Amino acid sequence: MMTPIQSFGGAETVTGSCHLFQLRKGPNRGPNILVDCGLFQGRMQKHNYDAFGFDPKEVDIVLLTHAHLDHVGRLPKLVKEGFDGRIITLRSTMDLAEVVLLDSAKIAEEDYATDLKKAQRRGEEDQVKEPLYTLDDVHAVFDLNIQYAEYNKPIRLTPDVQVTFRNAGHILGSATIQIDFRENEEEKTVVFSGDLGNRKDLVMPSPQPVAKADALYIESTYGDRNHRSLEASMDEFREVITHTLLNQGNVMIPSFAIERTQEILVLLKQMYYDNTLPPCKVYVDSPMAIRATNIYNQYAEDLNPSAQAMLQRDGSVFDFPYLHYSHKASDSMRINDEDSGCIIIAGSGMCSGGRILHHFKHRLWNQRNCVVFVGYQAEGTLGRKLVDGADEIHIYREQIKVRAQVCMINGFSAHADQEEMLNWMSQFDHLEKVFLIHGERDKQEIFKQSIEQRLHKTVHIVEHGEEVWV
Repeated sequence: MMTPIQSFGGAETVTGSCHLFQLRKGPNRGPNILVDCGLFQGRMQKHNYDAFGFDPKEVDIVLLTHAHLDHVGRLPKLVKEGFDGRIITLRSTMDLAEVVLLDSAKIAEEDYATDLKKAQRRGEEDQVKEPLYTLDDVHAVFDLNIQYAEYNKPIRLTPDVQVTFRNAGHILGSATIQIDFRENEEEKTVVFSGDLGNRKDLVMPSPQPVAKADALYIESTYGDRNHRSLEASMDEFREVITHTLLNQGNVMIPSFAIERTQEILVLLKQMYYDNTLPPCKVYVDSPMAIRATNIYNQYAEDLNPSAQAMLQRDGSVFDFPYLHYSHKASDSMRINDEDSGCIIIAGSGMCSGGRILHHFKHRLWNQRNCVVFVGYQAEGTLGRKLVDGADEIHIYREQIKVRAQVCMINGFSAHADQEEMLNWMSQFDHLEKVFLIHGERDKQEIFKQSIEQRLHKTVHIVEHGEEVWV
């Protein structure tokens, strides 16, 4: 008898990670395990309202690889539709997930209220969709039975099933999940890589190796390419920052609240201690990023040695004399009084909303200033328009001329690239079959070919809802 795994998200796409591992077979049946329950984003977001493809009431355990929205974002929907089992993950993951999910629900409720008001004026209120979930639905997730894992310490789910979390090095609390189980007196191991981190990350350690897998479900986000070197990216970042500040300008950095903001803070702190950062004021102008940074500090033992050295040096991984946190909207508004010498780190990372838009309004038209992008800008976003050279943008009912310098610095990715993923897989003592998830089909085809040629493994690209038997 074999065990089926089905992917109801994160199959031939990079969002919506959701994989059902069904062990309810035979007289000594095991649990139904769901690995991740993520939100679809971008062009796929309309599918968030679709049925899961399975009955949430039949799921016994949810294992979470990490707290990014595309891995946890449909948890409130899962609970709302009947899941009342156990969640197992790192404590730090649940702390970050609370920040992420509350922010997601708040935005959904605000967007719904705005859309409803506009629809009422047109007499079309019946055409407005209710929010996918509310703040109350998020709170219900944290009322469940939550069991906290520790890295490298197996958790026995049943006499025949155990699960082990290993540090994936992607963001704080990220994990590769190893499921060992016995079926018909045969020992089997299935591994879900989660999102694997970049080995040269400024904050996170390298992904931990795994010894064996009969089936490896591995992400393939950057399976078609290798990143630009981190060293070259850091040099470019330092040069742009220094040049702008010495020319009496301000630097605006649209940044994601989790991982990217913390990386930038570590880099700026290193510049401060190296005496290469001109006197300035560094503002973290994002309540979500501030909460995430505090959580990173709280779990500093899970960060890499250089980040921990920062903590030992002055009691904080990220804080240094130039750094200021803008908690309130009034704090953010006061930054507008600063004419020069500011580095402003604000959300959102792709400029789809958030406080960064207010700073664009006040500073984008000034040629002394600079916008530094340190993360991918999806097609159709305001960030992408700026990177592609837009002469002006429309925000808050105003046309704003783009005279500030716009820089795109690649190389700060929190994902492993093709070479790093191949290296990670090569460390398995036993690796039977490889299944590609969490990637776009064209990139997966390239990655599949590389694995077959370099590692000589059987590789399969997983399709949505397909039953894979292990």
